[in-house]
Amino acid sequence: MFVRDKMTPNPITVGEELNILEALKLMQENRIRRLPVTRGEKLVGIVTQLDLYRVAPSPATTLSVFELNYLLSRMTVREVMTRKVITVSPEATIEEAALLMREHHIGGLPVVQEGRVVGIITETDLFNALIELMGLDRAGTRLTLEVEDKPGMLAELTGVVRDQGINIISLATFRTAPGRAGIVLRLDVKNAEALAAELVRHGVKVVHQVAL
Repeated sequence: MFVRDKMTPNPITVGEELNILEALKLMQENRIRRLPVTRGEKLVGIVTQLDLYRVAPSPATTLSVFELNYLLSRMTVREVMTRKVITVSPEATIEEAALLMREHHIGGLPVVQEGRVVGIITETDLFNALIELMGLDRAGTRLTLEVEDKPGMLAELTGVVRDQGINIISLATFRTAPGRAGIVLRLDVKNAEALAAELVRHGVKVVHQVAL
């Protein structure tokens, strides 16, 4: 799955001279938390709700409402935006996008192609992609297994599932201990008791089983 499959295409962008109050209003009206900032078609920055809230006056300020509104009305996006923007290509995988967000502690990435902003992908998009990849929105049975971590183990395991005439919705692996691996199977079947018993006969430890 690629960024282009899950990004929001043609996102709302703003110019550097936009007033921060107008930028905040734009975010609130469109229920978004970040705006790429462009100069022509070139990406020059990004501004988030948090950036705008940071420049909002403290409740303890001695300025009057009129003075506050005057100051804020003169402050532009250019003054608060992040200039070194982390971007991603539409051809990147969603895994690459997730790693970039984690590495840089950010919740969204402008998607840039040939210097032009063509989309934006956020942590919510990645959560939705995970739900789709893992088949979390489909009914069935979830099996958590523990097996010996060796070549051919997955082939043997999926062969047992195949022989039971059951379709695998999704499969994920994770490490448990040296020489051992955990496997989460989501199966297109309401009752997997017979399969679980067969897996145990093949030396597989069934850790957890639940119908969804």
